[in-house]
Amino acid sequence: MLRLSSFYFAYYAALGAFTPYWSLYLKGTGQDVAAISVLMSLWYATRVVAPSTWSTLAARSANPVHWLRIGCVLTLLSFSAFTLELDFAWLFVVMCVFCFMYNAVMPQFESITLSHLVGRAERYGRIRVWGSIGFVAVVALFGVSLDHLPVTALPWLMLPLFAGMLASAMMNDYGRTPAAQAEADTVNFLSRLRRPEVIAFFIVALLMQLSFGPYYTFYSIYLDEHGYSSSALGMFWSIGVIVEIAVFTFSTWIFRRWSASTVLLISLVAASLRWAVIALWPDSVALMTIAQTLHALSFAGFFAASMQFLVKFFPGRQNGHAQGIFYGFSSGIGGVLGALLSGLVWKVSGGDTAFLLASATSAVAAVVAWVWIRPRRQEAPA
Repeated sequence: MLRLSSFYFAYYAALGAFTPYWSLYLKGTGQDVAAISVLMSLWYATRVVAPSTWSTLAARSANPVHWLRIGCVLTLLSFSAFTLELDFAWLFVVMCVFCFMYNAVMPQFESITLSHLVGRAERYGRIRVWGSIGFVAVVALFGVSLDHLPVTALPWLMLPLFAGMLASAMMNDYGRTPAAQAEADTVNFLSRLRRPEVIAFFIVALLMQLSFGPYYTFYSIYLDEHGYSSSALGMFWSIGVIVEIAVFTFSTWIFRRWSASTVLLISLVAASLRWAVIALWPDSVALMTIAQTLHALSFAGFFAASMQFLVKFFPGRQNGHAQGIFYGFSSGIGGVLGALLSGLVWKVSGGDTAFLLASATSAVAAVVAWVWIRPRRQEAPA
């Protein structure tokens, strides 16, 4: 399990540097706001096609882990180009390649992890939690480091993280597939994809990611508009990640007591409540703190339950392809639409309306889940 955990740690540690600080790096290279918005949008745009494309190539390969390793090599090589002086045109090209490769590898590695957890999928969270730990550690460490170093040094600081990700990929491989699961792999992938509960699951995943649009795009701006200090912004963001770590840590206990369907439905209701609280009571520190603790359910609970469903719906090597569709459909299409639509609503009616619509979107997702994939009395915990 240490080898599996090491990949999550390295991958999300690099993401912990990229997400909060990369726009500052681009600004440090002389890019204006318009250029930065275009370059950063490539992160979500490549998520639409990269996961499914790479997972499809891996699924058709006699040795699929080679594609994981190739992806990690290309991620490291493309990112190393940022150590050079690049104008906007070259930054655009390098960002396209880097974001494509970086977004491509995680869905395949999720499949590798789940292949080692056949019959024990509830233990997934105890491995995935190391990704959250890596994210938090790097956010804090790099924040202090960049107080003393120029922001243009960020690529040099991040290169060891991608090197660590590559090293971990070299040490990992797919687990053995039991005979029963190997037989299940012969079932046509598209026939599984057309099942009503599977379609409903992917729709729910897209709607959930769509509801996160105002949060990922404008949450800090929203808090700033309501008079919160920079330290308060950091506190609220940290609360979300800390409770996320708690859920992943205790996920084995959670899924031994409740089914994935139950956890999924609760997470959707929690998300709807969370966005409504943020929209209606932004000036209440107590209520905003409670809203952030709901990240434990609305993100971590939903994500952990989704992995359970992907194991159930797509066993064996089909899981890698399914992971690609899941990431591309939810984080890709859902992420792009969430950012664009929340921005449009924000301009017209303000942040409170954007979060209220996010709450409504989560509620619709909860209805879909209740009708098509709700818990049944005879359903055992995942």
